[in-house]
Amino acid sequence: MTVPPAGGVSNASGLPVIGISAGLDTIDRGDWRALRSVVLPAMYAAAVTRAGAVAVVLPPPGQTAVDDLGGHAAAVVARLDGLVLAGGDDVDPARYAVTRHPLADDPQPDRDAWEIALTRAAIESDLPLLGICRGMQIMAIAAGGTLDQHLPDVVGTTVHSPTPGVFARHTVSVLAGTQLAKVLGPEQIEVPTHHHQGVATLPEQSGYAVSARHEDGTIEALEDPGARFRIGIQWHPEAGTDVRLMAALVASATRRNVPHCETSRP
Repeated sequence: MTVPPAGGVSNASGLPVIGISAGLDTIDRGDWRALRSVVLPAMYAAAVTRAGAVAVVLPPPGQTAVDDLGGHAAAVVARLDGLVLAGGDDVDPARYAVTRHPLADDPQPDRDAWEIALTRAAIESDLPLLGICRGMQIMAIAAGGTLDQHLPDVVGTTVHSPTPGVFARHTVSVLAGTQLAKVLGPEQIEVPTHHHQGVATLPEQSGYAVSARHEDGTIEALEDPGARFRIGIQWHPEAGTDVRLMAALVASATRRNVPHCETSRP
């Protein structure tokens, strides 16, 4: 039996392995009805592959499938070279101790618990981590932060998600001196966006610093300056043409990736 050691997965290509978190949903397909299925937009895996890595989808195992979710997440992370926390439905506001907004999505407790466990395991091992939209919000919540549940109530416009089911575009300002600025430049950039929630607070002890904002004050990116690569962004690079962020994640994962020895059954 092949036993990959911590720090990545042995694979014939030698490419870094990037895990991508996914959700669960009930779908109809062919003769099947109400089939519980793993759901992840294909553009995430395509973006990781284009950046030069192997994409591995990480669905929630379910809270009854494993006895120790944190330990399971740590075992998964030990076999990765990098992690993407994908976008998706709203995180249950019970995770940050507030009452659910009428326009918030239905809770997905299995996905919330799984992604928080993955995030904490990734931080523990300093695994290169990119959180996208919901993924950035998971990073904040895992560190004790809170969200604004409906940004139009806060900023007075729907600029961040003006049309259902369509990515909008708006400008964000990247702060000088940040890791994000090293990747994208300390400038204003136009990004694909679709979200109605945003990070409201980050406790000082979280280790995170804001690295980009929208002109209305919305936090558009956060990062841990002391980490190898730990960045959360509120926009959707996988839906655009700018490959720099995903390429930076893969470059960090490549530096982490080392040759692995295989232990074979005698």
